[in-house]
Parts: sequence; structure tokens; C-alpha cells
Amino acid sequence: MAAARKSRQHRLAEYKSVLRQFIDTRPSGIRQKIAEATGTHKSFISQITNPSDPTPLPARHIDAIFEVCHLSPEEQSQFLDRYHAAHPEVAEERHEQPRQMRTLHIRVPVLDDERKQAEMEALVRDTVRRLYRLIE
Repeated sequence: MAAARKSRQHRLAEYKSVLRQFIDTRPSGIRQKIAEATGTHKSFISQITNPSDPTPLPARHIDAIFEVCHLSPEEQSQFLDRYHAAHPEVAEERHEQPRQMRTLHIRVPVLDDERKQAEMEALVRDTVRRLYRLIE
């Protein structure tokens, strides 16, 4: 059991290391952009990119990370190979139901209060994610 746990933790650390390398080569502020795109906090992004942290990356955030980071097909493949080794059940789901996605750009008003602005934008993203899960 301990060997299996260590093996899983090792596989988790591998894909987190790859993801961290990709993020570290992007412009500053990318972690905040990922947090906004995934409806999470910057501290959560630090957790999912820290190889020594056992928090796994939820599969529902992968596509958003790919989009925000503008990962090349090779980079995506490199990451997914390791991610699927750590989470084989996700690999099966992704291959069973390939879904084409569209990016929509939505205009929202600019508010004077940055906290309210961030909250409104997070609410829009969360609503879209919830609608998507509802129709899956």
C-alpha cells in the first residue's frame, strides 16, 4: 500500500513539475490569470503546481490552463501523458467524450471597485462552468 501511494505521489509530482516549468516560462501574472479562468485563488494554483503538495489538479481545469497558458500541442501532450499516468480514469473519460469547445468573449462593465469586478467576472465564469456540467 505504501509503495502504491508513493508511486501515485511520484506521478502527481511529475505532472506538477511539468506544469510548473510551463508556467514559469510564461509572463508574470499568469498564475493570477489561471486562477481567474478556473474560478479559484492564486494560492490554489500554487498548490497544483507544487510537486511536493499532494493536492491534485482537477481535470475540469486542464482545458482552461491550456488556453490561458497558450500551451503548444507538444506541451499539452507532454503534460497529459504524465497527468493520465497519475489519473488513468480521467484519460478514459477524455477519450470517450471528446468535446469541441468554443471561446466566447463577453463584454462586461468596468467597475470602480476591483474586488467587485473580480467577483463579477468569477461569477460569470462559474455560471458557464455550472451550465456546462448541467448539460454534460
